[in-house]
Amino acid sequence: MERRSFLLGGAALTTSLGLAGRLAHAQGNLPGIDESSKTVTIGAFTPITGPVPFYTLLTHGADACFRWAEQTNQLDGWKIKYITYDDGYDPARSVAVTKRLVEEDNIFALVTPVGTPTTVATVPYAKSIGLPIIGPLGGSPEFYSEPLVFTLFPDYGWSAGASAQYALEGLGAKRIGFLWENDEVGRSAKRGFDTYMESKSLKPVASLSFEVKSTDFAPQIRQLIKEKADVVIMFGANSNLALALKSAKLLNFDANWIAPFFNADPSTRKLAGNALNGVKFSSWLLPVTSENERIKIYREASKAYYPKDPFGIFGLNGWTNAELFVVGMRILLESGNSLTRENFIRAMNSIRDVDIGGTEKVTFKLGDHRGTRQECIIEAMPSGEFEMVRNFEPYPKVVFDQKLV
Repeated sequence: MERRSFLLGGAALTTSLGLAGRLAHAQGNLPGIDESSKTVTIGAFTPITGPVPFYTLLTHGADACFRWAEQTNQLDGWKIKYITYDDGYDPARSVAVTKRLVEEDNIFALVTPVGTPTTVATVPYAKSIGLPIIGPLGGSPEFYSEPLVFTLFPDYGWSAGASAQYALEGLGAKRIGFLWENDEVGRSAKRGFDTYMESKSLKPVASLSFEVKSTDFAPQIRQLIKEKADVVIMFGANSNLALALKSAKLLNFDANWIAPFFNADPSTRKLAGNALNGVKFSSWLLPVTSENERIKIYREASKAYYPKDPFGIFGLNGWTNAELFVVGMRILLESGNSLTRENFIRAMNSIRDVDIGGTEKVTFKLGDHRGTRQECIIEAMPSGEFEMVRNFEPYPKVVFDQKLV
């Protein structure tokens, strides 16, 4: 197993074929496939520098999965050569990195690239050369109908709709308040939340936005108190959730809280303390503290390969999306078909109801690449653990089938 990360600096990358790419084409080799050494080469961009360097935890999770796959012979003797370069979370650099991976490193597929805007920027180039994009670590509605993109990341609108459904059916909510981050994450969630509530002829008692950099949630909490909200659904960063919960505690506001999967992480516990107790999370991933065998494998491998990284949603997210590639590659190898990108895409489109990493019943169909189709409910316990309190259930049809753009 090989993993390399390089800083790109400000230099532009050539768009002509690099030496490795030219040699591969001249020799008639399949991109990224070395049958003599039984090695498949894949790559990704990751933000080692820039505004979100902690997102490299996602890449570490992916790399741990590939190392585990080789160590446990998941691919019948085949090795995965995983090459990553820094893109600084800059979409223009992400495109340059992708071209470098294709033209110099001759990758078979782009696997677990980090970020929504960064991956979106690479799609036109990938389409122009038939490059599969597997498990992008970010979500965009446009991914779900792209023939070359296979994503597990759900639309936030589906998750918000699932949260509203659980509030009504699981918690018996009578008066729901909705807090949403004033960016595309929150707006996407709001579309799904509103769609589900309208399908039930209901309205929230309050729908309140906040800025990503907000530090004072007292005005929103006072409004929720005034409207007597009994359940609050909040879509925002873990720091936002922690601040809102602490504000609610100071103002003696007692309500059930529901947040999205990316908040169900030990890092949120560190920020919120005991205020996190009892908070529910609608999640496409199992809790990181689960005793599920697949989660235990993730924790053991992560500890072995990245002992300084915490067990959390970031690592499990990266691992799960990396395992998606392993599953698709295994299907291709078992098919006996030649190891082309076209046959790999056919293999990916054959995945039906497969449990992968931290999620379950992953399905892809030709023309429908909504890989994640259900969520469970996780609760933050006083022990500090995160436990699943309701098994996976399908997303509400009214939000899952609607194009939320």
